[in-house]
Amino acid sequence: MERARVLIVDDDASIRETLELHFRGAGHEVATASSAEEALARLATADPMLVITDVRMGGMDGIALLETMRARRPDVDVVVITAFEDMRTAIGAMKAGAYDYLVKPLDLDRIDFVVERCVRDQRLRRRATQLAADAAEPYALSQLVGRDARMIEIYKTIGAVARTRTPVLIRGETGTGKEVIARAIHFNSADAAEPFVAVNCTSIPEPLLESELFGHVRGSFTGAAGDRKGRFELAGRGTIFLDEIGDTSPAFQAKLLRVLQEREFHPVGGERVRRTEARVVAATHRPLERMVREGAFREDLYFRLRVVEIVVPPLRERRGDIALLAEHLLREGAREMHVTAPVLAPDAVARLTSYDWPGNVRELENALTRALVLGRGSTVTAGDLALGQEGAAEGTGSSETPADDQSLAAMERAHIVRVLQRARGNKRQACRVLRISRPRLDRLLEKHGIR
Repeated sequence: MERARVLIVDDDASIRETLELHFRGAGHEVATASSAEEALARLATADPMLVITDVRMGGMDGIALLETMRARRPDVDVVVITAFEDMRTAIGAMKAGAYDYLVKPLDLDRIDFVVERCVRDQRLRRRATQLAADAAEPYALSQLVGRDARMIEIYKTIGAVARTRTPVLIRGETGTGKEVIARAIHFNSADAAEPFVAVNCTSIPEPLLESELFGHVRGSFTGAAGDRKGRFELAGRGTIFLDEIGDTSPAFQAKLLRVLQEREFHPVGGERVRRTEARVVAATHRPLERMVREGAFREDLYFRLRVVEIVVPPLRERRGDIALLAEHLLREGAREMHVTAPVLAPDAVARLTSYDWPGNVRELENALTRALVLGRGSTVTAGDLALGQEGAAEGTGSSETPADDQSLAAMERAHIVRVLQRARGNKRQACRVLRISRPRLDRLLEKHGIR
């Protein structure tokens, strides 16, 4: 069993000595205190993982010590022991946050079990915290790259709305990073441990969108073989991100408005009302004001979503951020590919900053990934960058020229093999270079017999 650091608090010297000898014999680090006040004074030096405290002591009692410990050191578990087994003390201890409650005379085997369980639970909590931190880190405020004045204002807005559960509407051209901002809001909020559920409203056929978001009950439509929870229910108290909200129908908009107003919904075909506590963050590149005037978007929903609005500037309007963003994306791409990040040559920086980037950050990321995969040196030069129609060309900057009599299928196969080789077999990177989806790449591999 992992070694624990235990602080024993009891005004009975014989109890303290018995427990100290027992825990030291089991290999644990032990500190003792004869009162709650002494225990609090020793907290910094002892740095316990677990406090075992008696309830009835002179001065501050064990329940008061427990409450103080929970306020000062919520990472430390507290086990309460007492010679007086009564319901009020037990309930009070557990309500105050005790890890466990034991009754004297103490069963040392029972104590060993509690300590072992405590050590295991703390290890799992540390692991869960680390996983949450790893998941949140790419969307922390420090990971949003840019020094443009408008980006600084966006960072401030993210920090302000993250403290609330207010709906947010994110506006901007395609590829500006609207989902990244939505994730930053979520992962910097008090509910970061709750799910972040992203839904692209244009990728789901209109008849299925309601079922996808609100769920359905068995038999509600053809193919509904069982009950299914919707995205709102799965989000819990987290965030549901509705991308391309401007492309939804007025009928769906009416249902979404009810969810925002009443915080409740009905699954498709269901009669029982479901509640939702999820925060809604919506995004669109559409001109919603004009759509409202034309009757294509509900005005009441527009104002419900637009409690806080974030407008993301296109990349061509913050050219001063392009070099900084490019260096960041190169480092991230190199980290994913387990290679050393190349340096941007001055001519590459000049070319990147002079280009208009109609696809914004997404297009910049694709161009740099292609240069990273196909490049051969430690420096990315202007010649490594295929922008605009150059990037869409089949050759993607390769200097290798196919033979005139080579069939189209053979050219396609050779190009896929070449990209996969330079991506070191990483299909995700190959998809970015080829500008195709993963399922399509898999179909091409099968078609050409590429293993």
